[in-house]
Amino acid sequence: MKQTIENEWLKVEIESNGAEIQSVEHKKNTLNYMWTGDSAYWGRVAPVLFPIVGRLKEDQYHLDGQTYEMSQHGFLRDVDFELSSLSAEHVSFEAASDGRFKNIYPYEFKATITYSLQQDSLSVDWKIENQNDTEMYFSIGAHPAFRIPLLENEGLEDYQLTFTPNPDKEVMEYGLENALVHEKGIRNHLPDITLQPDLFAKDAMIYSHIDRIELASTKSNHGVEVVFTDFPFVGIWSKYNEENNTIAPFVCIEPWYGIADMHDTTGDLKEKFGMNRLEADEVFQKGYTMTFK
Repeated sequence: MKQTIENEWLKVEIESNGAEIQSVEHKKNTLNYMWTGDSAYWGRVAPVLFPIVGRLKEDQYHLDGQTYEMSQHGFLRDVDFELSSLSAEHVSFEAASDGRFKNIYPYEFKATITYSLQQDSLSVDWKIENQNDTEMYFSIGAHPAFRIPLLENEGLEDYQLTFTPNPDKEVMEYGLENALVHEKGIRNHLPDITLQPDLFAKDAMIYSHIDRIELASTKSNHGVEVVFTDFPFVGIWSKYNEENNTIAPFVCIEPWYGIADMHDTTGDLKEKFGMNRLEADEVFQKGYTMTFK
């Protein structure tokens, strides 16, 4: 079931399955900024990634002497959420594990995902509650896909990515090989990047300690600004077609609290790079904001 929130600037539709954004319509310029979810390219729009981000080596992990299998990005994106609150500019969804995922993830949790509007911005807030009497390990990430180009007279090359690094931390660039991560090196400067297909020929671009990314047209200035201060990682991805050197008509900007397995991982979830740990009954709360221009 879809829920709608709106204000003077934006109208947003969110599907309760996965608590996933389906569309963001700007009332001032009549543009819809989100990807359509066409399965010919990629059948999702903005899934929430939990309890892992990316792929596990051999699609499995080890925990306390047990081996578990889990597919890329985890399972929360396919869970039916319950509506917990709704107003004109705010909606909140909840999903509790209730023992349903013990065969792939042995922890009990409750996830709350909240969407709030303020003028031309949409804020997304995550709340993960550890409902165990022991520590809990998890990752969580966003995967919103933005439609590119936004106007018929524009092309891919008219769009640029602009980065704002965290001023207090080093930026590391990562690469993917067979969906596993390796370090490419520290980046002292990230110039603006003009979009072109071969950026995604080796999968996603991944960086650490970026606070903001803007994806905007140099022709019309329409685009989106994603602010995710203090997130440890961000991925930028589109589906690449090697045969004709093109990408799908969208680009994802993905703030992450977690990352795919490193190529030399031990497979132990407690040792996994980028993993978050919650003490018993502790609560994790983080969020990010998208502004549509």
